[in-house]
Amino acid sequence: VQLVESGGGLVQAGGSLRLSCAHSGSIFNIDIMGWYRQAPGKQRDMVATISSSGSANYADSVKGRFTISRDNAKRTVYLQMNGLQAEDTAVYYCNVRTRTYSSYWGQGTQVTVSS
Repeated sequence: VQLVESGGGLVQAGGSLRLSCAHSGSIFNIDIMGWYRQAPGKQRDMVATISSSGSANYADSVKGRFTISRDNAKRTVYLQMNGLQAEDTAVYYCNVRTRTYSSYWGQGTQVTVSS
C-alpha cells in the first residue's frame, strides 16, 4: 500500500497551496480520507476529513480557508489551502481509513509559511 503526497512547499503568508494524495489502488472499502498535520514539538492533529459520501469536517482553525475534496476515480484526496498563516506551518500527512477499520498514512509533505 502506498500513499503519495505532493504539493507542499514554501509560501508567503496569505498565499495558497494545493496538496494531493494518491493511493496505489490496493486499498479497498475506503471510507474516510483526510489530512492531518504535525508542527515541531506538537502532536499530530486533524485538519480535514471527507467521507465516502462527500461530507467534510474541518478543524476550527482552518474553517473558511481550507477545502478538502476527493476524486474516487483518481484515488486521490486534495486539500486546497488559502489564506495561509505562519501557524499553518507543519508536516501534512494524508490518511485513508477503510470500513474494516484499517488506517494508512502517507510519508508527509512539508508546508512552510513565511510571515
